[in-house]
Amino acid sequence: MRSQQPWRSNLIWPTESLNSAAMMDFFSSIFQQLGRLFSTRLIELGNTEITLRLLVSLSIWLTLILFTIGLVKRFLKRQLLAGIDANNREAIATLVSYAVGAIAILVAVQNSGINLRSLGIVLGGLGVGSGFGLQHIADDFISGLILLFERTLKVNDLIELDSYRFDGLVGRIIEVNLRSTIVRTLDDGDVVIPNNQIIKNRVLNWSHDTSVARLKIPVGVSYDSDPVLVSELLLKSAYMEPAVSSKPMPKAMFLSFGEDALMFELWVWVNVNQRFVVQSSLHFTIEYNLRQHNVEIAFPQRDVWIRNLPPQGESGIPLFDRRIPPLERRTSLAAPTTLRDMLRQVSYFADFNDLELRQLIEIGYRQRSLAGTTLFHEGDSGASFYILLEGKVDILAEKLNRHLATLEPGQFFGEVALLLGVPRTAMARVSEDALLFVINQPSFSDLLRRYPDLSNLVVQAMAKHRDELAQRQREMRALNLVDSSEDDVNPVIWARKRLKRMFDL
Repeated sequence: MRSQQPWRSNLIWPTESLNSAAMMDFFSSIFQQLGRLFSTRLIELGNTEITLRLLVSLSIWLTLILFTIGLVKRFLKRQLLAGIDANNREAIATLVSYAVGAIAILVAVQNSGINLRSLGIVLGGLGVGSGFGLQHIADDFISGLILLFERTLKVNDLIELDSYRFDGLVGRIIEVNLRSTIVRTLDDGDVVIPNNQIIKNRVLNWSHDTSVARLKIPVGVSYDSDPVLVSELLLKSAYMEPAVSSKPMPKAMFLSFGEDALMFELWVWVNVNQRFVVQSSLHFTIEYNLRQHNVEIAFPQRDVWIRNLPPQGESGIPLFDRRIPPLERRTSLAAPTTLRDMLRQVSYFADFNDLELRQLIEIGYRQRSLAGTTLFHEGDSGASFYILLEGKVDILAEKLNRHLATLEPGQFFGEVALLLGVPRTAMARVSEDALLFVINQPSFSDLLRRYPDLSNLVVQAMAKHRDELAQRQREMRALNLVDSSEDDVNPVIWARKRLKRMFDL
């Protein structure tokens, strides 16, 4: 006799003649069969029977819990913890949401009728076998906890991952989770990195303690270039870029005598967020400034020697002896006056050599001033020296309301005020938008302390201006500004003493 499956035994197929009662019996039979199917025991773990109904219930609970975890994390980050910084907000929101999720899963499993005590024995046995397969996931979770608690890598940090797997990935951290960290690259792509890869590999954090980082621009110039001029042009390029920080000050470093070039590096400090944009801008600026002064950027050169004799021409002269006129070089531009030349025109710096002038160039900075800006008033304490690079500056006798002079680019003023700290004898006002090269007293003082020989050169230059020093001494005596410890009948000796006292030499 053919056996029949129980769930089909009472099944009645509807026809057009079936009445409503038969339809209700038909669907009732289907629901009963489905109920028995969902209640059928699949496996047994300890004292707990695993049925299809239990699995569906757990799946629904798990989906709701994961959705709730996301809501809790977003609520904490955007509402409850909105007042604290992004790094703490991300760590707290992640830990709290995962803790809520873990508790909710335990409650859901317990309410589903699963005996956790008996289930723990089975899971313990399974854990031994699956531990090897899940060790990387566990490693990621432990690494995630380390990242969240140590906080050496935080949200919004710009990092560079030194790993062959990620090929020197550079990007900004946008999220730190327990299993992975999401990094947004410079191309606006999001990369999910397992936390164990971040812990195991070396990570360069550009914004760990400060948002300012040093940027190095290598430059190689030909051997017939003037190193001092190159140094000046590199610093000029740095000050032409508004995003370059003035503290620390830019530096032009002469690194080595290369195989084909003199190797320089321009060091500037910039915000890490603008690092690559500033780097590109500086490349344009440096190339322009070098070209304006006919400084050639070096390129590799090779000499080729042909050992075999070439064929003879009709005239009997070897073909290689028929000189080919060299290509015409592009018309050289008239080199503008350099800052070094302007400094040499200052009588107190006239005896400085190129290297000493370079040191003055390094401690100075560029200052842009709009028309109408007053640089200083008559009677102000003098602590800065100016060279006008662009624009115009009016020198006025403020008390007499008289115009004394209009300075043009290349002219300078305030050198005596810088060296002796004497009060300003006139007012300086910008009459046309100006670019000024400025050396202030703190920078000059630091330079003289580092290079004492420079102070001797300044004193020697002062000795050539005895009359001017005597006049300044009389003016300061009239204002009771001459200290008795430095006063002397000889104005040169007075100037030497004052220089030492002012700059703490």
